[in-house]
Amino acid sequence: MTDPIQAEFLLPTDELRDDLPFYTKTLGMRLENIFPADDPSVASFSGHGIRVRIEKGAQTAPGHIRILTDDPDSFADGTRDLTAPNGTRITIVPRTPQVEHITPTHEFAVRRLADEAPWVIGRAGMHYRDLIPSRLGGSIIASHIRIPDGGPVPDMVHYHTVGFQLIFCYRGWVDVLYEDQGDMIRLHAGDCVTQPPGIRHRVVEASPNIEVIEIGVPAEHVTTIDHDFTLPNGIGDPAREWDGQTFVHHVKDGATWAPFRLPGFRARDTGISDGTKGVAGIQVVRAVGAAPQSQRSRHDADIHFTFVMEGSMTLHAEGQDDRDLQAGDAFVIPPGMVTQYRDASEDLELLEVALRGDFATTLL
Repeated sequence: MTDPIQAEFLLPTDELRDDLPFYTKTLGMRLENIFPADDPSVASFSGHGIRVRIEKGAQTAPGHIRILTDDPDSFADGTRDLTAPNGTRITIVPRTPQVEHITPTHEFAVRRLADEAPWVIGRAGMHYRDLIPSRLGGSIIASHIRIPDGGPVPDMVHYHTVGFQLIFCYRGWVDVLYEDQGDMIRLHAGDCVTQPPGIRHRVVEASPNIEVIEIGVPAEHVTTIDHDFTLPNGIGDPAREWDGQTFVHHVKDGATWAPFRLPGFRARDTGISDGTKGVAGIQVVRAVGAAPQSQRSRHDADIHFTFVMEGSMTLHAEGQDDRDLQAGDAFVIPPGMVTQYRDASEDLELLEVALRGDFATTLL
């Protein structure tokens, strides 16, 4: 049964006969009606999911139509930007969002929880604080997210057009569903998952005062709601890749600890560097003994971000004042800068995020 209700966009024109060939031939729309017969001044067209009514002398702006196609070169002779005779601007854009690679703007940055502005309420009622205000020129977003009340989360099945994305459970627990990963996955504090580009997922329920750290590359990326996809959808191919990345679920319990890249500390690797083929590396770092002090060092990672999960330490960086850091604080170290971790408390625990994950460290 045809929906008895329709909607159309009203556009103005000075001379309808000039617009007829443009909308039908250039844009490939279908003429639905036209009147009056002796001197047409109104016509309706449909196509590409919309309907427009062009009316001579209409008191409205000419508007801007975006046409989405996965083959823009074959549409309108490959022209990306057109102007119709009636003044309407037509832009031809890719239908499927593309990941934009943004070269990071390198900087040394420290973000303290004690200096924070109030949390911002974002998607699905979750509270956000930005851990890298500059977002390194738009190359990365690092968010500290919490859900104060817990319980069911009003989320929908969706996916992200990203280069890399991490969800690290900082406090509490959260239940999530992922495409081809079977039934519900419960992330406890210390667990994490990657969300490969395009994987469908949904947050289902969270404990009271749940907190997670979310990393996304680039900072601004498209989230698409998939109204036709149902989760859970069973177990697919465990080796399946999404744009070259596999789904990684790291569980804290039973993880192996090994010497960290900086002497005086140890770390557990999450396996994310292997799962992303080196795109990103994620490690949880702990101090060894009382008040250890790392060697001075520098790295060559394009992006190097660290979140202080527990304890305290002093960050020494060349050319900067020493920064005393506590749980909830975060910092970014640019490539080539000489730094040193000093006076670490015995309970110090850090979340280290590096892109790429196969970066090198030079001890000095």
